[in-house]
Amino acid sequence: MKSKMGNLVTGVILLILSIYTIVNELIGNDTELLFLGILIFSIAVMFLSLAYLHNQFKKKDERMKMTRERAMFYSYFAIMVYYFIFIILLGLNLINLSPIETIEILASLTIITVFLSQVVLSKIY
Repeated sequence: MKSKMGNLVTGVILLILSIYTIVNELIGNDTELLFLGILIFSIAVMFLSLAYLHNQFKKKDERMKMTRERAMFYSYFAIMVYYFIFIILLGLNLINLSPIETIEILASLTIITVFLSQVVLSKIY
């Protein structure tokens, strides 16, 4: 989306949809779509972050480029930590997840980490 309002509206709609999906699955004692709700939540976080960062990313200056570069740098190491933790937990059978659930969780963590690190770094720089 190229507008701040479009990102904000999409983020709010996805946030409501994800909360509904997660609550519905928790009440029904079924975790089949729970991880899908978490993935939708991460996409909502992405759109809300883009809405927040729209004014800064609209300007193509050095500060914006540095924020994106630093965010990707820090996110890379955080994602490697996530993978390492999941490898240990799955290898030792401490958690029992299907491959699809594992991919949904890792995708959610990746999306949230990248975009929230941009928000945090935009406050710092």
